[in-house]
Amino acid sequence: MALHMAVEVVRDSSNSLTSQIQNFIKREIAEGILHPGTRLPSSRRLADDLDVSRSVVVEAYGQLVAEGYLEAVQGAGTRVVRHLGAELSVVPALLDEPGADGRDDGTPPAPVRWDLRPGGGNLPAFPRREWLSCYQRVLYEADSDDHDYPSLAGEHGLRLELAHYLGRLRGVRTSAEQLMVVAGFAQTLGLMCTVLPRLGIDALAIEDPGHPGQRQFVRESGLRAVPVPVDAEGIDVDALAASGARAVLVTPAHQFPTGVTLSPRRRAALARWARDVDGWVIEDDYDGGLWYERGPRPLALQRTDPERVVYAGTASKSLAPGLRLGWLAAPEPLLDLLMRARARQDLGTETLTQLAFAELLRTGLFDRHLRRLNALCRSRRDVLEEAVRRHLPGAAVLGRGAGLHAYLQLPRGSDEAAVVAKALRRAVLLRGAAAFHAGPGRAAPALVVGHAHLPRSGVGEAVRALAAAARW
Repeated sequence: MALHMAVEVVRDSSNSLTSQIQNFIKREIAEGILHPGTRLPSSRRLADDLDVSRSVVVEAYGQLVAEGYLEAVQGAGTRVVRHLGAELSVVPALLDEPGADGRDDGTPPAPVRWDLRPGGGNLPAFPRREWLSCYQRVLYEADSDDHDYPSLAGEHGLRLELAHYLGRLRGVRTSAEQLMVVAGFAQTLGLMCTVLPRLGIDALAIEDPGHPGQRQFVRESGLRAVPVPVDAEGIDVDALAASGARAVLVTPAHQFPTGVTLSPRRRAALARWARDVDGWVIEDDYDGGLWYERGPRPLALQRTDPERVVYAGTASKSLAPGLRLGWLAAPEPLLDLLMRARARQDLGTETLTQLAFAELLRTGLFDRHLRRLNALCRSRRDVLEEAVRRHLPGAAVLGRGAGLHAYLQLPRGSDEAAVVAKALRRAVLLRGAAAFHAGPGRAAPALVVGHAHLPRSGVGEAVRALAAAARW
């Protein structure tokens, strides 16, 4: 069945087509025009209807999935999520359905007080003063060339600062000439999905559990998304080898969503696998420097084999996703293919934002911001762990202390879906781990909890409300 949807875009607008599609769908949802559960057209159909590149729609859908507005259901397409959070002020239709939590007691929707989802609003404070200072400085110092169309590779000054920064803090083996500035990780993934088929690769292995939006993104881009299990050591490389895939997307430093770190044994095995199959590893370093685990942060996987590993980073977690600022490091032959693919899609990333970020890196203000941010996230994580020990006996916070979320494993035998539904009745909005698996499985019940944006007292109150809802 071919679905259509009326979407308004303005081609001569200063906003990108991707941004216009995202904002239009958000408004339609907020105004109740697109209802929870509504199925949307495929990316190919909507792209045809709007006469735009399919990658424009794929990126828009992927971002809306990541922000919690849409959900990608295998075999059922892309739909408006059945429950919306604080954006609409009330707990929505999921709890109006009889039996959503195992009973129908007529409880009315409650205002959402604690939104614990890992995406969307789970963002700590933006360094406004430092950013404004750097932006003003580059604006006053910029010459006329800085207002022309940007280089497809990105501003050389930023690429140079990134090479210094990534080498210093991640051990990435790269140079300014091997780096490309992109519009967030979604563009990195989109470019790789465009280039891989030209290298004879028709499938991309994905961690399971992993990011559901990325699985959908890969499928919508025309590749097969091959789920590969993750355990306490990270991705199972033996299972990867048995899958027949020749490319894989991994989050080795802080696996999303479980929080585990790829073990040294698996790191070495993954590098051998890539060489043996003449394949590629895409390393998504999505946390952006947020590491508050006691002990050193693992160095980049890319350093083990820069000729086989594409390193991708982003400022979405450390600054804000709205900047649409990311970067990738790739060997020269592959980078050439990526550049040619990009030339058919856009005209590069906005210049002044790049220059401001370069200044933030050059002056050390970004390092100072990360120190503050890590201290803040560490304090929230400490409160979360203590509240779980006190109020949720049998549950445990797993994974390394990093990023903006934590993986909360529930006691075995818990009804994960019921806990999520009952928490909604207590004004706590969160996501169960099942949503991050490629299909139904026997994994232990768990919750993926965004905590960095809450005050310390809010973290404790949210866990107490969750405990009152769970009552196992």
